[in-house]
Amino acid sequence: MKIIPTDELNDRLEGMKPEQLDSYLKENRESLTDDPKGFYYYFRNILDEKNIRLKDVYSFAGVSESYGSKIVTMEKHTKNRDLIIRLCIAGHFSWDETSRALKLYGMNGLYAKDPRDACIIVAVNNRIFDLCEIDELLLKQGLKKLSEEESLITS
Repeated sequence: MKIIPTDELNDRLEGMKPEQLDSYLKENRESLTDDPKGFYYYFRNILDEKNIRLKDVYSFAGVSESYGSKIVTMEKHTKNRDLIIRLCIAGHFSWDETSRALKLYGMNGLYAKDPRDACIIVAVNNRIFDLCEIDELLLKQGLKKLSEEESLITS
C-alpha cells in the first residue's frame, strides 16, 4: 500500500461523518504517524518500490542485520538520528522520503537551514547514496561525518 500525502488525507477528512472514522483509520493505517509501526510500514514500502532488500540496506548503512532489523521494526528505539539517515541513504530514499521516515521515527526531518542537513540534502538530491562520498562532502564543509566510528553499530 502506498503512503498517502497529508494533503490528500486532509481532503478525505473534510466532509467525513463521525461514523466513517473507523473506516478511515483502518484504510489509512500505514499513512498515519501515530501507528507504532508507521515507520516500519513506510520504510518497507519505499524499499519495495525501489526493489531494494533490507539485508543490503543494513550492510550499506554499516549495521548488523540483527540490530538493523530491531531498529526498523521498532523493537528497539534509537535516538541516533544519523543511523536513521544512513538507513534511508542506503535505501536510496529521496529528500522527502528521508524526512518523512525521520518524522515517523519521531525525529526532525532534514532541515534546509541546518548546514549539515543541507549537505545531506544536496547529496541525496544528486543521487549520491555512497556514505563515504557523503562523509567526504561533510568533512570538506567542516561538518561531522554521518558514519562516525562510534556510531557504527554492529551488535
